[in-house]
Order: sequence, then structure tokens, then C-alpha cells
Amino acid sequence: MSLKQPYAELLASGKKTIEIRKWNTNFRGPFLIHASKNINMDACSALGFDENKLVKGAIIGKAFLYDVIRYATMDVLLRDRHKHFLIAPDIKSDHSFKRYGFLVKDPVKFREEIPYSGKLGFFEVSDLNIF
Repeated sequence: MSLKQPYAELLASGKKTIEIRKWNTNFRGPFLIHASKNINMDACSALGFDENKLVKGAIIGKAFLYDVIRYATMDVLLRDRHKHFLIAPDIKSDHSFKRYGFLVKDPVKFREEIPYSGKLGFFEVSDLNIF
């Protein structure tokens, strides 16, 4: 799964335990953490990351998705902010607010990143044997 930086780094390091998405998934199990080529500059600034030191366009770790929760309101989502680290510009309010929290455990940050092109959602990485 691709994540913008610094969220990929936070997930791989175990600080981030919930990944927020607008879509649900039935997937459960191990997955690779891919740092996309895009950086969320607002998040870097708010969370104290130097965007020039973050890995981009590479697989940086792996983790295990064990459950998904549904956030029906902004207030409930914000209560878990210390687990997902979303900042205000990432959260848009509308009349049909709905977000999903992918609950993640057992993160492993790789010693060396593996350059790789990411895709939206969960995607197959068939040419690597990491698990």
C-alpha cells in the first residue's frame, strides 16, 4: 500500500497504528509499506519532519492489517488523532462524512529501502519475496 510521506515513515516505525482511507477493505494480513513519490508538506511541517530526508518512491517496510473500523463523524476520527496523525488539511468535512481506519500492528522498517513504483490501494508486488 502506498502512503504519502511522512505517513509511510510513521507507519513503518510503529508510531502510526491506524491508516485512514475513504474506502473499506476486506483484506486482512501482511502488506508492504510503500512511500509514494508525493510528500504531504503540511504534515511534514506540523509533525517536524524534514521532507528532504524522507525516502520516496520505495518500499520501506511491512506491517499487518488486522481489522478496520468505520469513522462516521469527524469528532470520533479526531479522538484517534494520536494513532493516525492526520492534520486539518487532510480532513475535509462534508454531509456524507465517512472514513475507514485500517488497524495495523507488527510494523517492520527495512534497513534498506527497495525502489518501487506504487499504485493506489493494495497492489501486488510479485517480483519481491519479502514475506
